[in-house]
Amino acid sequence: MDEMTRLKALSAKVGANPLLVQAAGGNTSLKQAGVMWIKASGTWLQHAQERDIFVPVAMAPLLAGLERDDPACESCTDFVRTDLNALGLRPSIETTVHASLAHRVVVHVHCVETISWAVRADAEAMLAPRLARFSWAFIPYRRPGLPLAKEIRLRLKPDTDVLVLGNHGLVVAGDSVSEAEKLLREVVKALVRPARAAAPADVAALDKLTAGRPYEPARDPAIHALALDEVSLAQAGKGTLYPDHIVFLGAGIAVVQPGESPRAAAERVGLSGRPEPKLVVLPGKGVVLPRDATPSVLAMARCLADVGLRLGAQDPVRALSLEDELALVNWDAEKYRQSLPAA
Repeated sequence: MDEMTRLKALSAKVGANPLLVQAAGGNTSLKQAGVMWIKASGTWLQHAQERDIFVPVAMAPLLAGLERDDPACESCTDFVRTDLNALGLRPSIETTVHASLAHRVVVHVHCVETISWAVRADAEAMLAPRLARFSWAFIPYRRPGLPLAKEIRLRLKPDTDVLVLGNHGLVVAGDSVSEAEKLLREVVKALVRPARAAAPADVAALDKLTAGRPYEPARDPAIHALALDEVSLAQAGKGTLYPDHIVFLGAGIAVVQPGESPRAAAERVGLSGRPEPKLVVLPGKGVVLPRDATPSVLAMARCLADVGLRLGAQDPVRALSLEDELALVNWDAEKYRQSLPAA
């Protein structure tokens, strides 16, 4: 089995695990013969073995562009090997992040365990004892893509093969797929946090409450923890915790006040100048989502619930600023990614 076949197998495995990757999030890459094959923007890692989801990017001109701070490194489309890209796919928004690491194989995941640490204001200090045996670095939050790559390049050491991205996720790298997979497994194990159990929602009551309205109860029982677990609700209520949330769910969550409808709650948040949230919480009752919610919306709602159940009541959670949120939703690369259907 060659390395590309191994990468596709690992990508599919990782992409099928919602505790590691949600919807079109995460990306993997392999460098060989001067070309970096990286997951295409908007594609799902779990489809890696059944669909052509990798884009060939010429490494030499891309690295030269990074050195001279070329604006073309923002989208990286200028560096795609069109002769090898029959489907005309567009490279991942994280292409420059992968290129910044010299390792042959790079795996970036939105690991729930990692995010539960990475959203803390004291993340680096809390992670230090847990990752002491790894060659790791903490990267403060920067917008994904070129700003993040620039910050990584400032903090990289020659032996760094683990990156924890503030308010974002995890990157591991190796000189083979098996090496990267082993490292991923070990780092995630080191970062595991116990998840609380949450009471079940009364979905029948929620169905009655939302009858004839543009919302319906979340069909994944786990999502309702955001309404039924007080700590999860309090922490999620602080705002948008990581990039893919704002991209697919809008800003933070809308918490329904007494006498308020789900629609009014969402509109109230939108009136504050933030992108209107799709995830609406009825405290003590459950979560409702738009009836036309996409698979990406459902996956990201589940991700937030999984993160929330791992956060403690005293965790100093840092939410993204309004500036951070708007930088993501107004970014052409994210608009492109959102426009692609899950299929």
